[in-house]
Amino acid sequence: MKAVQIQKPHEMSLIETPIPTPPAGFVRVKVKAAAICATDLEVIDGNIPANYPLIPGHEWSGIVDAVGSEEDAHWIGRAVIGSNDVVCCKCDACRSGNWRYCKDFEEIGFRRNGAYAEYVIVPSYGLAEKPDNVPFEEAALCEPLGVALGTMEKAGAKFGDTLMIMGAGSIGLCMLAVGRTMGMRKIVVCATSKKRLKIAEQMGAYATIATKEEDLMAKMAQYHPGGTDVIIDATGIEECLQSCFKLARKGGCVALAGYGRGKMMSIRVDDIHVNNLRVVGAGNNWNQHKKAITLMADGVINLSAFVTNRIRLEDFETGISLARTRPDGFVKAIFVHE
Repeated sequence: MKAVQIQKPHEMSLIETPIPTPPAGFVRVKVKAAAICATDLEVIDGNIPANYPLIPGHEWSGIVDAVGSEEDAHWIGRAVIGSNDVVCCKCDACRSGNWRYCKDFEEIGFRRNGAYAEYVIVPSYGLAEKPDNVPFEEAALCEPLGVALGTMEKAGAKFGDTLMIMGAGSIGLCMLAVGRTMGMRKIVVCATSKKRLKIAEQMGAYATIATKEEDLMAKMAQYHPGGTDVIIDATGIEECLQSCFKLARKGGCVALAGYGRGKMMSIRVDDIHVNNLRVVGAGNNWNQHKKAITLMADGVINLSAFVTNRIRLEDFETGISLARTRPDGFVKAIFVHE
């Protein structure tokens, strides 16, 4: 099969490799769509621990064409999305649904080969059937949508809360979609430039702020006098985090959904301590993919605008370049297999 493989950080190529065989408890999925995520760029650059050589890709959809266990035979031929969490399914963490706390946890696209390929091996216990009315390209986005769903849950966000989102990448825009669906109000999306803020406006943001061109503090004082109930940082950037802690209302919540790239950062602890802020880590989707695909199928959330570039595996360099440069109007480049 064809696959895009990272041999080592900064070294990537299209390869021919044998079609994998699923072991017991796993299935083989013929990939129909796989999206390029900003986190994949960190794997390519060596900023996230990974098992090289590695086929990346953790946002995917496809059709099951082989199983490793007879009890999973009913999945053959079904269109699916699924969890990337490979766990023991036996420990207390797994049995309580907290798969990411499993001592044997590994993730597809990071520790195990992912979906930048014609086929990917995934655990059967994490599968969910793709409804017919959700295109494969959009179904592949259940993973980032699940991140937004999980983040809102961790933040304790609720109907009527004000919301500010720092970052207008795919995660930030998914936060916007979920926030609007939940009935949060006066949702403000911030980004360094206006490149993606037009998309946020089209998606129904109450306001947008280009932080390199506008006074963030002054604008937020206008939009959310007294501070913001819930702030989501989807950047992992020190300057952005510092601003988030200053803009939250007393007793408010700041959820950290952005990857910090392993960097040490300076924050003013008193912004948290004096104002009794609740700061929560929100670094993954916590098995929200089934809820995500249901919301998409029911028409509650529509991510069709995210699919901005469809590419072939052979064009992976173009896709990676788009993900790095993020030209105007770009959200996602997606590998599509006919």
